[in-house]
Amino acid sequence: MNWLEAIILGLVQGLTEFLPVSSSAHLRIVGELLGMDDPGAAFTAITQLGTETAVLIFFWKDIVRIIKKWFGSMPWVGAQRRISAGDSDVRLGWMIIVGSIPIALLGLLLEDWIDTSFRNLWITVTMLAVFAVFLGAADKWMPQRMTLDKMRWSDAILYGFAQALALIPGVSRSGGTITMGRLLGYTREAAARYSFLLAMPAVFASGLYKVYRVAVGGNSVDVGPTVVATLIAFGVGYAVIVWFLKLVSTKSYQPFVIYRIVIAIVIGVLLAGGILSPMGTAVM
Repeated sequence: MNWLEAIILGLVQGLTEFLPVSSSAHLRIVGELLGMDDPGAAFTAITQLGTETAVLIFFWKDIVRIIKKWFGSMPWVGAQRRISAGDSDVRLGWMIIVGSIPIALLGLLLEDWIDTSFRNLWITVTMLAVFAVFLGAADKWMPQRMTLDKMRWSDAILYGFAQALALIPGVSRSGGTITMGRLLGYTREAAARYSFLLAMPAVFASGLYKVYRVAVGGNSVDVGPTVVATLIAFGVGYAVIVWFLKLVSTKSYQPFVIYRIVIAIVIGVLLAGGILSPMGTAVM
């Protein structure tokens, strides 16, 4: 990977990570169109550290408040100072933990498939189209009555499995969780907000794990270009968070639904015409 390719892929990661369009699919597709080998799951996971750092900074006050209250509700805290387990921030902390379990387990169990078979572009095209339909239907027909303070344990588990589906490029981490949120009747803004917060433990864990694998020789990436791509993804990602949360507070997800279907058709045509290779040469 050269420096120009790293800049382009960093921009792609930052622009698409928080939108329900699948950043991993776009990195896979753009890498192929640039004539590169597949950037690989390790590159994708590491550059996501940049975009998730943007989430950490944007939601810093919320995150600190949730963590403080969560620890303040533990049994070892004195009864007079202990925060009620029913506090909305304490419950949200638990919901993020519970919702992170499915992707943690499945990410470890399916690691080899994630790095290889799941990156087949035909699978990506299928997921882009199928989840476009799911998101469009959920956003159009489901009510917007639920907020995060009303979240149930079952909702957190379902959100977690929706996030785990994003291990397959084309599903989209935010797309899967936002779709689940809308299916459960959450407002667009609540679904997006929880999607961002839920992603943090999984993405940081995955990215740091891949950094460790690179350090010990288990994975291979071009270190300099990957660092540049990660920094670019951070800056662009922060701007996208600000814009996206403002957008979904007043607009529907339909433009993203249309985009997913169009890009799925385009990539399908390119694959059928032999212009793109379904598997490329994956970089492990």
